[in-house]
Amino acid sequence: MTLSDEATERLADVVELQPTKNSELQDRWGMESGSEVHQYLENELGDYYFRDDNSLIRATAEAADLVDVEPGIETDPDSEGAPSRIRVPELQARIVDVLAGPEERSESVVSVLHSLRDAYDYGDDLEAEAVRSGLQSLRRKDVVEVEYRTVPTFRLAVEREDLEVDVSE
Repeated sequence: MTLSDEATERLADVVELQPTKNSELQDRWGMESGSEVHQYLENELGDYYFRDDNSLIRATAEAADLVDVEPGIETDPDSEGAPSRIRVPELQARIVDVLAGPEERSESVVSVLHSLRDAYDYGDDLEAEAVRSGLQSLRRKDVVEVEYRTVPTFRLAVEREDLEVDVSE
C-alpha cells in the first residue's frame, strides 16, 4: 500500500504520539471530530495502526520502519515498567520538570498549572485543560501515575534521572 505525503506525515504522528487517542490526533491534524480521525485511520492507515487492550492507538512495527520518526516511547529491554525515554510536546516535557517525584505527595492539576506558570512564565495563557490533557497523555505513556483523593492527583511514576525526555515539534 503506497501512502500519500499527507498519510505518511500523519502516520509519523501516530508513531511519535503512541499510545494516543483520537482526540490527540484530532488536535494535531486539525480535524473536527474523533469520528473524522477514526475514519481517516481506517481508510488511509488501516494497515499501519492498531488499538491496544485499552483502546489506545499504536503504530505497527511496519509503520515505525516506514516513517523516519523516533517512537514516542522507548523502554529499556532489560527492565519492565515505565519507559526510559519519551518524545513529547514541549508542555509535557515541562510537566515532567515540575511534577512531584515518585516519593513525593501527588499534585492536583491546578497545583501543576501553578508550578508551570511560576517556572515558565506562562501567565494566564496556560489553561488547566491543557495541563490535564498533558498529564493524561503522560499517564498513558506510563510516566505519570494518578492517585485519587478528593480530586485526581498526579506524580511521576519513574525517577526523573531515569527518564530521558526529548521535545517533539
